[in-house]
Amino acid sequence: MPVKELTKAEETVMQLLWQLNEAMVKDIIELMPEPKPAYNTVSTVVRVLESKGFVGHKAYSNVHMYFPLVSESEYKKFTFDKMMSGYFSNSYKSLVSFIADEKKLDLRQLDELTQLIADLKRKKK
Repeated sequence: MPVKELTKAEETVMQLLWQLNEAMVKDIIELMPEPKPAYNTVSTVVRVLESKGFVGHKAYSNVHMYFPLVSESEYKKFTFDKMMSGYFSNSYKSLVSFIADEKKLDLRQLDELTQLIADLKRKKK
């Protein structure tokens, strides 16, 4: 099943599930910042994630243990590819230029990027 974009609430729950590997709804809520959402709210988000193919569950009597079906790295790649095509026309030059300008990178940070590029070039040879 292809990866789909998640809402902010869904992403929040997935990040916690990736961190926990396996959890009940109450475990997810425990890691959420105050004010904590209602149990039913988080439970609904988890069920939506399950319907989207992101989460699976094991049932133990009346308790459900949820676990990720989509890895964090898969979702990172999906969101990065979407950002690259949607905002930077798949141009890494445009991306790096945006980061350097927008985040006002100092000379040290630019040197670190240059060194990273040089290291990557050496690895490719």
